[in-house]
Amino acid sequence: GYYAGGAGDEITLADNLAAWRRLAIRPRVMVDVSERDLRTTVLGRERPHPVIVAPSAFHKLATPEGEAATARAAGAVGATYTLSSLATTGVTALAQAVPDTTRWFQLYVFRDRGVTREIVAAAVEHGYEALVLTVDMPVLGNRERDLRTGFVVGHATAIPMVIAADGEGVLSLGEVVDLIDPSLTWSDVEAFAAQSGLPVIVKGVLRPEDARRAAEHGAAGVVVSNHGGRQLDTVLSGADALPPVVDEVGDEIDVLVDGGVRRGTDVLKALALGARAVLVGRPVLWGLAVGGEAGARRVLELLVSEFDTALALAGVPRAADLDPSALAPAPWARP
Repeated sequence: GYYAGGAGDEITLADNLAAWRRLAIRPRVMVDVSERDLRTTVLGRERPHPVIVAPSAFHKLATPEGEAATARAAGAVGATYTLSSLATTGVTALAQAVPDTTRWFQLYVFRDRGVTREIVAAAVEHGYEALVLTVDMPVLGNRERDLRTGFVVGHATAIPMVIAADGEGVLSLGEVVDLIDPSLTWSDVEAFAAQSGLPVIVKGVLRPEDARRAAEHGAAGVVVSNHGGRQLDTVLSGADALPPVVDEVGDEIDVLVDGGVRRGTDVLKALALGARAVLVGRPVLWGLAVGGEAGARRVLELLVSEFDTALALAGVPRAADLDPSALAPAPWARP
């Protein structure tokens, strides 16, 4: 329930998937697709493909090795792995377990800013490439599955960064989120970038004017995201919110997107709408639960392979050449 659920009536949770399906692909034919180039550039660095592992919590609920297994799977397929602030593996421990995997750190700003600074300093010291500042959880969304089941975070799912922020014992999700500072403002983006020396990506943007503020306050990128449909129900899907954000800041900072990416065709659509890359969360967790590291790796391999096939069949052999002309409103989605 914790992994699968969303907020409220889970309308946004469902629409995250449906929105990609409302887009049809318009293939070109008679194009030489004998070789495909899946590369993209994020934060000024060339990536072998546009699939990034999104931050998600409590991986030891899925496999005893937890986040280390997920990060090894990501590294094996050349994907960046994003460690959550609510991970069951600490910043230092993960870096030691997967020194060769490209790692980002997703940051929740705790009310105890001293603890937050220490965590960021550890991420810098241990070679994390970027901070992904999640800004859409000042309070916990109305997650009714977890309310019904009474889901709590206990000793079996100890969270090092929550413990550092004085979150001891058995905690409800609400009590965990109460440790997070709801007073976060745009000036904090500048402060974290200056203090850490790392690029800051603001995650949880759905409005173009907020993307503009992120750019003006020193963000290197934004993730168009509704937190997997887990915070405020009936907000826009990632696919629907993406184009206006790209129009506003896509020439200035990197625009990424998450939410409902389940197929290589979804990855193609996201890049055609202007995203540099996609973040994938739940599918990786399902693979992790089924087969540990090997299962998570297989999920990522499938996504990358499907994206390669989609490029070939769409007649766009270079991912960097994707643009909105590759898409049209899907006739099957008309009212």
